[in-house]
Amino acid sequence: MADEKLLNPSENTKTKPEAESARAKQSRSKKPTAAAKASSVIQKTAQPKARGLSDNEKREKINQVEAAIAGGATLKDAVKVLAISDQTYYTWKKAVGITPAKMPASTATFDDELAEFAQLEEENRRLRKLLGEKLRAENAALRKRLGMN
Repeated sequence: MADEKLLNPSENTKTKPEAESARAKQSRSKKPTAAAKASSVIQKTAQPKARGLSDNEKREKINQVEAAIAGGATLKDAVKVLAISDQTYYTWKKAVGITPAKMPASTATFDDELAEFAQLEEENRRLRKLLGEKLRAENAALRKRLGMN
C-alpha cells in the first residue's frame, strides 16, 4: 500500500506486462557489452590471487611456533599468535616435511626392520598359542563344574 503511494500515477495505471517490458528495457541497457566483458576477464587474469604461503614462509612460521613451545607456551597459544589453527600447523608441518624434534631420524636399515618384524611375528604366534591353551583349560574347567562333560 505504501509503495503504491510513492509511485507516479502513470505507473499505477500500467498493466503488468507493460511494467515488465519497461523493466526489461532498463535491464537491457545496463548489460555490459562484449568488449567490457573481455576487459573484465583480462583484468581478472592479470591479477591472480595468492594462494597460501610459500614453503619458506611456512617453515618460518613453524619454527616460530616451535620456538614459542620451547619457551613454555602451549601449542594453542603459539598458533593463535600467528593467526593460524593448530590443524594448519600440523598440515604445514607434514607438507614441508619437518619431523618432530623429539623423534630421532630412523637409522635402522631395511634388514634390521625386517628382522625385528619377523621376531615380533614369532612372539605374536607364541602369545596366541598360550592364550588359546589357557582359554581351553578354563573352558574345560567351566564345563566340568556345570556337568556338561
